[in-house]
Amino acid sequence: MVRVDKSYAHAYYLCMPTIRSVTRSISIQAPPEAVLDLVGDATALPRWAPGFAQSVARDGEHWLVNGSARVAVNVSRERGTVDIVSADQPRRGVFTRVLANGDGSEYLFTQFFPDSVPDADVQRQIAVVDGELETVRRLTEA
Repeated sequence: MVRVDKSYAHAYYLCMPTIRSVTRSISIQAPPEAVLDLVGDATALPRWAPGFAQSVARDGEHWLVNGSARVAVNVSRERGTVDIVSADQPRRGVFTRVLANGDGSEYLFTQFFPDSVPDADVQRQIAVVDGELETVRRLTEA
């Protein structure tokens, strides 16, 4: 009788299913602190992300976007991260990072899409994000 190690058989059940993610980045000729100052300021969202936020108001420890969506803007200057997430479902949102890149910065922006979102809708959202990243660059390089 030959013993067969099947410990790997249980590993399949430990896998966490993932959903589609898209990460975009842009090089910015401004220090990371300047980029973090802009993207980490919830009140600045309408300036650089008007497709997402036409208005922003304080709602306790969270923010009310467009009068209805409660979001948290989680900033870690130490790590260079700014996550803009649902106040009720903090795994839903966008997850961003500012990295030093020479004398400037690299701004990375990651968004997750459920499998049910059609490719055309994902592509439209990516186009919006690309425009927002260009706006971040324009505002921080000025």
